[in-house]
Amino acid sequence: MRTELVSEPGDPARPNEDFAGVGLPACGQGGSLVVLDGVTPPSGGTGCVHSVPWYTARLGGALTELTVSLPDVPLAEALARGITRTAEAHRATCDLSHPRTPQATVVLVRWSGGGVEYLVLSDSALLVESPDGTVTPYLDDRLSRLPRASLATDALIDTTLRNKEGGFFTAAADPSVAGRAVTGVLPRAEVRALAALTDGAARWTEKFREGDWTDLFGFVRKQGPRALVDRVRALETADAQARAHLGRSKTHDDATVVYVEP
Repeated sequence: MRTELVSEPGDPARPNEDFAGVGLPACGQGGSLVVLDGVTPPSGGTGCVHSVPWYTARLGGALTELTVSLPDVPLAEALARGITRTAEAHRATCDLSHPRTPQATVVLVRWSGGGVEYLVLSDSALLVESPDGTVTPYLDDRLSRLPRASLATDALIDTTLRNKEGGFFTAAADPSVAGRAVTGVLPRAEVRALAALTDGAARWTEKFREGDWTDLFGFVRKQGPRALVDRVRALETADAQARAHLGRSKTHDDATVVYVEP
């Protein structure tokens, strides 16, 4: 099995809000991966005494353990259990009903001899390559389909869209959002390799148009996750009008890539 993982903060002076992990059972058969992209909160606060990296580390650790130790539990249920476990760790000290309580996007994959199970929640991406070289993206595109006007301010997003019907969903403190994730199971024979990316790394395709998802996958396969993140950083740095081109305030975002040939 080939596994490569890179996770880099957008700003070296700030903690990385992403989480990535690969779990391998002691029996030596199968495995799982977890990729989380912590949601950077606005300056107004979150109702929580903990940071986003604290949250993603807690949730990511729980999901890495649950996806390996409970192989017969569906990934949506594993996510619900992980959210519940993490919420209980700070319910007594924090306002978990706050719309900006620490939260994250999620990609989970678990493979065995028989199949490959996947879950995607919010705007991180999962790419799966079949034996004939076809690359299929598995995406939760609800956020990208929303009208730009509905995303005009943080307050508007929080009151009308964030973790609400007709909007988009992230893993925060409510385990029921696990039921909103994009999920499925693929026959093991139809999966040669896969890659999970946070949106900071997916900018290569989604923002800078360096190629489509198949091109991105080929880049990672040949040159590795480190090369993809380095190329994204070079594109960001060269873009003198980052706000206009990227359509967001961050010139650099946390970027994570996990590549697996199970």
